[in-house]
Amino acid sequence: MRIVSVVGTRPQLIKAAALQPALRARHDEVFVDTGQHYDEAMAGAFFAELGLARPDYSLGVGGGSHAEQLAAMLTRLEPILAVERPDAVLVYGDTNSTLAGALTAAKLGIPVAHVEAGLRSFDRRMPEEINRVVADHLSRWLFAPTPTALANLAREGIRAGVTLVGDLMLDLAARVAADVRDPAVLAGVGRALGFDLRPGGYCFATIHRAENREPAALRAWPALLDAVASPVRPVILALHPGTRAALEREGVSVGPAVRVVEPLGYRSSLALQLHAAAVLTDSGGVQREAAWLGTPCLVLRPTTEWLEAVASSGGRMVVVGLDRERAVAELGRLAPLKRAPDDARRRAAGLVLEPAGAAEAIAAALERDGPAGEAAEGPAGEAAEGLGETVDPGAVER
Repeated sequence: MRIVSVVGTRPQLIKAAALQPALRARHDEVFVDTGQHYDEAMAGAFFAELGLARPDYSLGVGGGSHAEQLAAMLTRLEPILAVERPDAVLVYGDTNSTLAGALTAAKLGIPVAHVEAGLRSFDRRMPEEINRVVADHLSRWLFAPTPTALANLAREGIRAGVTLVGDLMLDLAARVAADVRDPAVLAGVGRALGFDLRPGGYCFATIHRAENREPAALRAWPALLDAVASPVRPVILALHPGTRAALEREGVSVGPAVRVVEPLGYRSSLALQLHAAAVLTDSGGVQREAAWLGTPCLVLRPTTEWLEAVASSGGRMVVVGLDRERAVAELGRLAPLKRAPDDARRRAAGLVLEPAGAAEAIAAALERDGPAGEAAEGPAGEAAEGLGETVDPGAVER
C-alpha cells in the first residue's frame, strides 16, 4: 500500500519511530510533519535521536489557536494528498494533527488508519477527546492499544476494522531500555542539565495539557510541585514551551526546589523517569513509560485514558489531579525519602522490557486488509486471541 503518515508532536514522533521500520518493510510510506511542535527542542532533535526518516513534507504549522492550526493543516494537507494519491492516511493519537489528517483524507475519500483508537477520557471539554472521537468515527482501520479501548469503540457502535495491537510506545521503550539502565547515564544527563542527579534523589515532572494551562490550574500545580519538592529532593520539571508561556502570562513561578529545564530528548527523558524517586505528569505517554519502568507515578489530572496502566501498577500509580495534600501523602507512601534511592537502584538494575509487537501487527493488518484484501470492506471478524488479529470489540470483557 501507499500510505501517507501524518505526525506533528513529540509523542507522535515517538510512535512513528516505533512503527516506521515495520511499515516501510511492507509498504510505501510518505511522511508528513505538520510542525505542530514547532521548535527544534520540542521535535527537531527527535528525528536524529530516534532514527526517523526526515519528512517528505514539512507543513510548518505551529502556534495559533486550535482553529487557526487546524485550518492551516487542512489547507496544506489537501494538495499533498491530491498529488500523492495514497491508499490510506495514517494518523496517531489525539492532536490537531490527528484530526487534520483524518478530516482531509475523509473529505477526499481516502481511507483513514488511526493508531491509538478507542481511548476515552469521557470529558468533552478536552480538545484531545474531540479529536480522538472524530478520528475514530472517520477511520476504516482502528488500531486499539488496550482492551478498554476496544470496549469504548463497541459502546459507540464501532466494530468493523478494529484490531487490538498493543502499545507502540512500549515497542520503542523496549528497544532502548538497555541504554538507560546504568546510573552513569543519569549522571551524564545531570551534567548536561547542570545538576548533580543521583538515583532516587529527585522527582521528574512534565506538564503540557490544555486543562493545566487554565488560570486556576496554573496556580494549583506549581503549588503542588513546590509542596513535594525540597532542597534534598528537588523536582526536575521538563517544561513544554506552551506551558511556560501560560505561566508567564499569569505571572506564576515555581519555587527554588523546582528546577525547570527545556524539553528533553527521548533517552534522556526515559533515563530521568527510570532513576527518579517518582514521576508527576499529565502526559499519557510519560504515564505509560513510568508504568513500564516501575517508577511511582502521580497523574496530575482528574481522569486518565490509560486505565490498564493504573490497574496493573500494583498501587504505584495514583490519579491525584491537582490535590496538593493528596500528592504529598501519596508521594510519602510511594517514595519515602530514605527508601527511594535503594528502590531506584533496584528498579534500574532489574529493568527488562518486552516489546508489545504493535508495529508488526499494524503493518501486517494494513497489508492484509488493504485494497487487495477483502476485510477492509467487510465487518470485523470474530473475537480473536492475541494481538494483531481483527476482533469484535463487543466480545471484549468490560
